[in-house]
Amino acid sequence: MSKPVIGFIGLGLMGGNMVENLQKKGYELNVMDLNRDAVAACVARGASAVSSAKELAEASDIVMLCLTTSAIVEKVMYAEDGILAGMKEGSVLVDFGTSIPASTRKIGADLAEKGVGMIDAPLGRTPAHAKDGLLNIMAAGDIETFNKVKPVLEDQGENVFHLGALGAGHTTKLINNFMGMTTVCAMSQAFAVADLAGVDRQQLFDIMSTGPSSSPFMQFCKNYAVDDVSDLGFSIANANKDLGYFLQMVEDLGTQSKIAEGSSSNLQAAFDAGMGNGNVPEIFDYFLKLKK
Repeated sequence: MSKPVIGFIGLGLMGGNMVENLQKKGYELNVMDLNRDAVAACVARGASAVSSAKELAEASDIVMLCLTTSAIVEKVMYAEDGILAGMKEGSVLVDFGTSIPASTRKIGADLAEKGVGMIDAPLGRTPAHAKDGLLNIMAAGDIETFNKVKPVLEDQGENVFHLGALGAGHTTKLINNFMGMTTVCAMSQAFAVADLAGVDRQQLFDIMSTGPSSSPFMQFCKNYAVDDVSDLGFSIANANKDLGYFLQMVEDLGTQSKIAEGSSSNLQAAFDAGMGNGNVPEIFDYFLKLKK
């Protein structure tokens, strides 16, 4: 059975490596990105470059997105020469980004009117895992559509989960990132307060890491706050965006999260201070200088 033709939009660190992995596994790719060098690298390995999202959708069986925000996804979807205008009946859209679930469900409903399926499939792990096809993929959507694209997802991920109805993947990813980024904010401030109080940061880590607070996130925070090594590859800007999306989701659900509001406020303040490109544990520097 021949492999489906893949259209891929969004060739950043994660998306570019995902495309390289698919090419190594024999898929035909149509690609699109504002970064001409990223497109050229894919074309050099045999991909075809397209001039519009509509053209890409018309030429592909599965369209995959690895974009940064819901606003960008909607722009690419609904533009006059966008994805929606070009998707063929029976094809499938897969959104690997981290998006607002309400936006995902809206796009899914509009695609369904054209006989097109949709899967939201946010990712876990790193660009290095993407290159080796070892991502964690949190997929959601109707089971028939999921089964249609499952073989391709399994070529991209070591662990592929089906989480239920469309939007459940993005919901799960936002909850996961709320937990993770709140943990990093709390631990980073713990190291900063220890420093301000004259407590040795290494000693604090030695104590905390022997108890139930110990976690990989604590290690990442210690690596920066104690050893000055920034090795959690997730930026303050991205964390700030995801916490904002989490709060939007919470509002859409008719509830609230004061904890998320606190994390979001700190991330936004660090972002406003020009720290957006730094990895999340670098918020330690913001807490260290924070004044009443």
